[in-house]
Order: sequence, then C-alpha cells, then structure tokens
Amino acid sequence: MSSAKGPNFYRIMKDIEGVIHQMRIKVFVPMLASLLIAGGAVAAQAQGEEELTRGSFLTTRVTTSGSSSNTSSAIAASANTAATTTGGGRTTGGRTTGGRTTGGRTSTGGRTSAGASVSTKNSTVKAGGSVKTSTTDSSYVPSSIGIGYTLYMRDSTGNAVRVDPTQEFHAGDRIRLSLETNTDGYLYIFHTENNGIPQLLYPDTRLAKGDNKIEAHVPYEIPWNEPGVENWFKFDDNPANERLYVVLSRQPLPGVPVGSALVSYCDSNRCPWQPPTGIWAQVNANASAKVKVSRSKSYGQKQSQLEREATTRGIGLDQSAPEPSVIRMSASSDAPVLVTAVELVHR
Repeated sequence: MSSAKGPNFYRIMKDIEGVIHQMRIKVFVPMLASLLIAGGAVAAQAQGEEELTRGSFLTTRVTTSGSSSNTSSAIAASANTAATTTGGGRTTGGRTTGGRTTGGRTSTGGRTSAGASVSTKNSTVKAGGSVKTSTTDSSYVPSSIGIGYTLYMRDSTGNAVRVDPTQEFHAGDRIRLSLETNTDGYLYIFHTENNGIPQLLYPDTRLAKGDNKIEAHVPYEIPWNEPGVENWFKFDDNPANERLYVVLSRQPLPGVPVGSALVSYCDSNRCPWQPPTGIWAQVNANASAKVKVSRSKSYGQKQSQLEREATTRGIGLDQSAPEPSVIRMSASSDAPVLVTAVELVHR
C-alpha cells in the first residue's frame, strides 16, 4: 500500500485547520470582550471609590463665602455616583535626624477649626472650585478618620512644588511634608531609616513643650516654616529608604509620652524617644488596617498663597483650597487611629 498523500488529503487538512481557526476566534472574541468589560468595570469602581474618598474628606472643610449655588458640584456628583454604583506662637527650631532638620509650631492656640461643627452636606461649586454646602447627603462619610498629605520639593528658584511621593530622591534634594486632617486629634510622627530603630520626631519638647494636639483642616508642615524662614528636609549623600509614620489618633496614644511627660523623659534621658516593641508593633498593625485612598494624577503645581498663609497663620483650609495630593481615610467609621506610612526612596 502506498503511503503517498494525494490532493484530497491536503484539501481535507486545510478545511479542518480552517474550522479550528474559526472556532478559536469564536471562543477568543467573547472572552476578550468579557475581560475588557470586567477590566473597565473594575477601573470605574476604583475611580468611583477615589472620588467618594476625596469628597468625604473635603466636605468637612469650611464653606467658602460667596460661592455659587447654581452649579452642581463635581465632588458631590462623583461621590453620589460612587455610592450608588459601588455601594499662635511658633518656632523654627528643630532637631537634626539622619541629616535632616525638623521644626514645628509651638502652640495650637488661636487657630480656626473646620472640623466637627460642619455637618455632612451636598455641595455646589463655582468655576473656581469653592464649594457651598446645602442639603444632607448620606453618601459622604466624614465620620471616618482621615488624613491628607502633600509632598513639596524646593525647586531651583526656591519655590515649593508638589511632587509625587513615590519618586526617587537624591543627595541635595530638599523636601517638606504638608499634613491636613479631617478631625481634631493628636498627631505623632515616627521616623525609620532602612527599617531601623524608630524614633519619635513629633511631638518635640522644643515645640509647644511637647504638646501634640491638632485641629481639623488646619495644615501642619514638617519641618515647620515661618514667614521669611524656610526649613526643609535635605537628603544627604547616604542612600537609604526613609519612612515617616504619621499617626492621627482621636485620643492620646497609651504609653507614648507627650507634654510634661515627654519633657521629663528628655530631661533625664537621651531624646528622641524610641517606642518599646509592643507600642511599635501596634503602630505597624494600624498601618496595615484597611483604608480608602485617593491620589492626585498630576504634580508640579507651586504651593499657593492660600496654603502658605493657612499654614503659617494656623487657619483652617476652606473649600476653595487645593486638595492634598494623597488622601487616606479609614474604611471603618469608628476607627480610633489612622497610621500613614510615607516612604521616601533616597538613591
């Protein structure tokens, strides 16, 4: 029997290959369409959650007077859609730690709070972005503890310019961190280098005698700046992974000395204070808690005059002020503590 394959054989094989190819297309196209639809839904949900987080944080800022009530607020509309579809005296002094100088305000007196007295509202907005509150809206969840932060870097002309916190920094770069909370509370800032021993940067006995009370939507910068005096963190020649743990607590953290207790400790011990293992483990545990996050998509803007004045004068930011670059809010409305780890990559 001959093993040669005639023309009919090859024609049949071609027909079979064609059928298989068509079947693959029929299976692949619906699968690809399903994946694209699912991916789009996930992206839309993520965007909706970011808008809801941003709206929930910003709605507790004080209302700007004279804002129009005839234009729908982009913040309110986005948050509503997301909910439906996704369910006085200061000092410039400071210590130097790891080649950086920290500073801070000396008191919380005389500042204007934009916090708990402002209820949850729908909002309307004018073209400039200022928001006026109106009727109650349950889609916002301002009762969740939240903190916003913006990282500024000093440019060649000395201006403070917004930069992406995830970018790499190099020797000679100068930065500072601006913080804003949505509730009155207590602020703690710890610093680690290459996951080393944590140190308490704030409160500081030289700043308000160790007091660490803060007010809602009153911006706070580290290092602290006064008019005419500029302080910056400056990266040295030793590359490292720097990390700032910003802790916002509704009540004072047990076991962490503040005020007169911190003054007494530093009088008889070497400061900065270093948290015991148990306390630091709790900070790390809270840093892993579930949160909702909204991140800016653009950077490069200079710090506005409004932001500078609010920071140096201790005045609460209103609805017309620029938003923080990153906003983090606890997923639980009754969470007592929010820990934000800001990692600074130094190459």
